[in-house]
Amino acid sequence: MPKRAKELSAVEVRRLAARKGCHAVGGVAGLYLNVKPTLAASWLLRTMVGARRREMGLGPYPAVTLARAREKARHARELIEAGRDPAEERKAARAALVAAQRRMTFADATDAYLALREAEFRNPKHAAQWRTTLETYAHPVFGTVPVADVELAHVVAALEPIWTTKTETASRVRGRIEAVLSWATVAGHREGDNPARWKGHLDQVFPAPSKVARVSHFAALPFDDLPGFVTALRGRDGMAARAVEFAILTAARSGEVRGATWAEIDREGAVWTVPRDRMKAGKEHRVPLSEPALALLEALPRFAGSDLVFPGARGGQLSDASLGAVLKRMGVPVTVHGFRSTFRDWTAERTAYARDVCEMALAHVIESGTERAYRRGDLLEKRRRLMAEWARFAEGAGAGGAVVAVRA
Repeated sequence: MPKRAKELSAVEVRRLAARKGCHAVGGVAGLYLNVKPTLAASWLLRTMVGARRREMGLGPYPAVTLARAREKARHARELIEAGRDPAEERKAARAALVAAQRRMTFADATDAYLALREAEFRNPKHAAQWRTTLETYAHPVFGTVPVADVELAHVVAALEPIWTTKTETASRVRGRIEAVLSWATVAGHREGDNPARWKGHLDQVFPAPSKVARVSHFAALPFDDLPGFVTALRGRDGMAARAVEFAILTAARSGEVRGATWAEIDREGAVWTVPRDRMKAGKEHRVPLSEPALALLEALPRFAGSDLVFPGARGGQLSDASLGAVLKRMGVPVTVHGFRSTFRDWTAERTAYARDVCEMALAHVIESGTERAYRRGDLLEKRRRLMAEWARFAEGAGAGGAVVAVRA
């Protein structure tokens, strides 16, 4: 009969932890404290499982106490006596846990992807649009499906109902599904091709968006009608009317104007600098201010506690709808954004300014990547002359054609 090891106390085990070697601690047959040459110690159970000798690790010392090590060793021996292999069961449980972690659903992947990309969105609204479109069109179809199992049939089922009726939305949803699945592949949650990719894949299932969707442009005013409109607009009171006028004179977007602050206005240099976080292209944009634009700013009241150039009645930002309401009350079927098209049509047909000067006035990104890399300036002085001519035209100098009928 093999010799039974003496049952050591916790104090005696602590002394053993300073001596390298494998030391029997007693209390449970086959329980040892294994001290490596580095003096890193861990618990070891030596036993027979069927006809095979096994050594099972029970955790590091002293994180696992002597009492806990004996408890774990007794439990392992009970399992063995019941005909089970605790080492294999532990390995299977670990594999099941890993598998469960890998079975991330598409909805889970959406959350993970958006959390990772949060800093890249220009504002919370864009992140919300991402989430909303996926939750509306993709998640009801395959949000609970493991992201590893998402395939072509799932993507088609989500996109098919809206491909011809809401083509632009469907195209965006497709791109967003593709992005989430690409992230899931790189992160190790799925393998294989991306079923949401367009080229060489979904382009064989759906007609091209350009073939089924009519491009919807913002309603714009013919440029010959602009002087009459501006005259009528200046006859209207209210901060929203002044914001519309400023948007016209600067060819700026509604959101850029509504969010403008006095800190962005350099009246001496006649420049309005819109910070990158409020620009669609994510790049700071300098807007040269013509004399009429500066005169408009000089006439505006300043309100204590607000740095907004065009504050609403309660001190906050004007809404886009409030600017649109001005146009609606005037009986003109256009949008604020449409005045940018009016400006661009005028530059093309009534001026000889280079295309890039006109595009930069609209803060459009230069299409050629090579040209962007070599062009460092923003053509400010050329744009200053352009915007001065635009302001003179808007005020009636050199205008021709019919004058738009508006409500006083």
